Amino acid sequence: MTARFVSARRLLNQSLRIAVAGATLSGAGIAPAIAAENGIGFYLLGGRGPMAGYIPPPGVYLQNDVYFYSGSSGGNKRFPAGGQITADVDATIWADFVTGSWVLPQEILGGNLALGLIVPFGRPDVSADILVSPANFAPVERRVTDDALAFGDPVLSAALGWHSGNWHWNITGLLNVPVGDYREGEIANLAFHRWAGDISGAVTWLDAASGLELSAVAGLTFNGTNDVTNYTTGTEFHVEWAATKALTKQLSIGLVGYHYDQITGDSGPGARLGPYEGRVTALGGTIAYNFEVGQTPVSARIKVYREFGAVNRLEGTAGYFTLAFPLAVTEAKPTH
Repeated sequence: MTARFVSARRLLNQSLRIAVAGATLSGAGIAPAIAAENGIGFYLLGGRGPMAGYIPPPGVYLQNDVYFYSGSSGGNKRFPAGGQITADVDATIWADFVTGSWVLPQEILGGNLALGLIVPFGRPDVSADILVSPANFAPVERRVTDDALAFGDPVLSAALGWHSGNWHWNITGLLNVPVGDYREGEIANLAFHRWAGDISGAVTWLDAASGLELSAVAGLTFNGTNDVTNYTTGTEFHVEWAATKALTKQLSIGLVGYHYDQITGDSGPGARLGPYEGRVTALGGTIAYNFEVGQTPVSARIKVYREFGAVNRLEGTAGYFTLAFPLAVTEAKPTH
């Protein structure tokens, strides 16, 4: 093996240790999912992507994601929000997601088990026309602008992953715990006031010699009922993908994308627009840089997505700035 290949392998192994634990467990929070109640989706589209199928070595990891979204709808589209019917919606969201994860030293079913907690905090800013009647678009009661600085619902996560040569794959579960700052009757919210869960499967192919990495993740989100608005959001399907290439020991670039499709309609007395289903696709790019702070390796990544083909959704631009690093790394303990 040449020195160049050895250097590339060391670089990628270091990157895997610091950059993937949070990314593997992330994926819940806020997103303007307009077909769902309040324009808030439990699964954060674009939260995963590069190295989605990889579970890092045993240890404790910390990741921080700064998230931005700006999107709007046409004036003839109606959306459910806060128990009301809105139209001509403009939304801007700044949020921060802190993810702590622990990869256990013991092997489980031949794989690595990672447990985590995601805590969201941020400020959504939404303006919209509030309609008097959902049956007729014309009567507008008032133009409303709402914003709030608040904590969202914490999210529990668990992922079990395996490795075989260049292949890495995992199954991940997320559970939204409805204890965040839910603002009843408002159109800008981070919290959901409903239980929700997501199950997904991810796979990564990584060639350490060339620095080429391909990843994909697909999952389903199941939503409980908001008992304040009597609104039950339908089941949601999501898929994300990424292709990246290491250019140097520190720098990599790539392409990313996602697709969202609500496969069952919203329901309940509060679903005044009926079985409202949404769909959207996004494509974008990513750049990552690895460095050290003292003896601690740190990974920084930027992702930008542009949405298109929206149906019953806002259409806009989403961005992420991510920092990830290990707090402690331990040796694995095989079960046999």
